[in-house]
Amino acid sequence: MLDSAYDVHLFDLDGTLVDAEWAYTREVFDRVEDRMGHAFSDDRVRILWHGLAGSRNETLRTWGIDPDEFWPAFHAAEDPTARAEATYLHPDAERVLANIEGPTGLITHCQSFLTEPILDRLDLRDHFDAVVCCDADTGWKPDPDPLRTAMAELDVDPTTHRGYYAGDGEADVGAAWNAGLDAVHVERLGHRERGRCVLGDHRVERLDELLESEVG
Repeated sequence: MLDSAYDVHLFDLDGTLVDAEWAYTREVFDRVEDRMGHAFSDDRVRILWHGLAGSRNETLRTWGIDPDEFWPAFHAAEDPTARAEATYLHPDAERVLANIEGPTGLITHCQSFLTEPILDRLDLRDHFDAVVCCDADTGWKPDPDPLRTAMAELDVDPTTHRGYYAGDGEADVGAAWNAGLDAVHVERLGHRERGRCVLGDHRVERLDELLESEVG
């Protein structure tokens, strides 16, 4: 079980512990369309929001969109209060957070101005001993530096502690392995929609599956 096999617990946020209601996601991209003059179909919204095609920047480039133009428009279109109100905690994630013990960290690409209201509204802040919102200074997953930053705040070393990082994307798995941790891939959308099977040390559809069976 997670609480007995590991002594360090690290998590991604969006798509792993929480998700946003579709209506909010669609509204954000509607505002991005207005800012950029570029239309995004529902399929493309889902691909970008969930990172279904891997690197979001590479996906944007294949669509002929400059990431340096997209991301400022995207962040300007987000509303922290509305995002927090539209975000829900997955019940299986709630169960895991309530049952694990030991240093626990959150490492997310979700920017601080969005992450903080989400943590407050869902009463999640006390579950984490370290919170790292990736940026140009910390680096971006699959770079291991964001995870190393969290582990430094937790005062743990992957060579002397057994830890894992749980996330829903390929970059999360890569970041875990690059940082010397086990990788838990949470596939909430299904392999068919993702179009590929993402490998990890553990592959689950719900996080609480890892509370129900031994992990080696």
